[in-house]
Amino acid sequence: MIKYLIEKEFKQLFRNSFLPKLIFIFPCMIMILMPWAANLEIKNINLNVVDNDRSVVSRRLVDKLGASTYFRLTAFPDTYDEALYGIEAGTADVILEIPHDFEKDWINGKAPRLLVAANAVNGTKGSLGGSYLSAIIGDYTRELKSEMAVRPLAGKPLPRIGISTLNLYNPTLNYKLFMVPALMVMLLTLICGFLPALNVVGEKEAGTIEQINVTPVGKFTFITAKLIPYWLIGFMVLTICFVLAWLLYGILPAGHFFTIYGFALIFLPVVSGFGLVISNHSATLQQAMFVMWFFMLVLILLSGLFTPVHSMPEWAQWITRINPLRYFVEVMRTIYLRGGGFAELLPQLGILSVFAVAANVWAVKSYRKSN
Repeated sequence: MIKYLIEKEFKQLFRNSFLPKLIFIFPCMIMILMPWAANLEIKNINLNVVDNDRSVVSRRLVDKLGASTYFRLTAFPDTYDEALYGIEAGTADVILEIPHDFEKDWINGKAPRLLVAANAVNGTKGSLGGSYLSAIIGDYTRELKSEMAVRPLAGKPLPRIGISTLNLYNPTLNYKLFMVPALMVMLLTLICGFLPALNVVGEKEAGTIEQINVTPVGKFTFITAKLIPYWLIGFMVLTICFVLAWLLYGILPAGHFFTIYGFALIFLPVVSGFGLVISNHSATLQQAMFVMWFFMLVLILLSGLFTPVHSMPEWAQWITRINPLRYFVEVMRTIYLRGGGFAELLPQLGILSVFAVAANVWAVKSYRKSN
C-alpha cells in the first residue's frame, strides 16, 4: 500500500512543472550568491588620512594602511574638518589624523597619539574599521621598535620576542568555509520544510484528501508516504550543495560525507515532520505559508547561521536550546572544519533524534482522518 502512496506523491510532485525546477535552481542560486552576500567580513573601508606631520615615519604608516586589503585610501585632506565632510557626504568611513611632530616625538621616546574617528551609523562597520586600524597601527609600532638599536650596558642587543600565529581549522581565514555548511542547513530547512507544509493543505483545497480519507489507509502509513519523497529530495539537494561547494569554492569537508548523510537522515524528518504538523493544522495554503515562514524566520535567525550563539543575549541562548537548526549547524561546521565524527557529536545526535521522534509523532497525531 505504501509503495503506491509514495508513487502517487512523486506523480503529484512532478505534475507541477515548476516545483522540480525550483528544487534544482534554488540550491544553485543560494550556493552561488549567498556565500558572497552573507559575508560578515568588512573590507574596502574608505579611509581619509590627515597627515599633519608629513614625515618619513608617517608616510610609511600611510603606505602600510594603503597596502591593507581592509582599507581604501580615498582622500588626504589638510584638516580634520575637511575629512569630516567626507564622513557626512558618505565618501569616508574612518578618519585617521596624524599629529604634528609625530616622528619627532617617537624618536625622543614620547608616545604620540593618533586620532581615529569612525562613522558609527553602521555600528558593525565602524567598530570593525576602528579595530582593524588599531591593529595595523599596533603592528607598525612593533616594526618601529624592532628597528631601533636598543642595547643594554653590556653592549649586546636585547633578544627579540618572536610571535607565531596559527589559525586552527581555517588557516586562510576563509569566511566562506564558515558560511557554506550553514547555508546547506538553511536550504534543507526551507525546501524540506515548506514543501510538506503546503502538501496536505493543498490537497484539502483541491478536495483530493477526501479520496484518501475514505480508504482503509492508516494515519501512520499516510504520513510516512508523505514524508519519504521529501527525505529523498533533501538528500538530492544536499548532494547538489556538496558538488557546488567543491566546484565553486574548493570546499570539501574535513570529515566524512557519510557522517553528514547520517545526521541528515535524522534532521530531515525533523523539518519535514514539522512542516506536516503545520499543514495538518492549516485550513488554507496562505495560512500554512505564513505560519511556516514565521517559524522558519525565527529558527534560522536563532540557529547561529549569521550570529554566534554565544554572542546572543542569555534569554536568546535558552531559546536556541529548542531549535533543531542550531544543532545541525553545529554538526555541519564541526564536520566541515574540524573533521568531527559521530563520537564527538553524540549530544547533537541525541537531541536531533528526540526532535525527529516528537515532530513525526505530532504529525501522525494531528492528522484528522475520517473514514
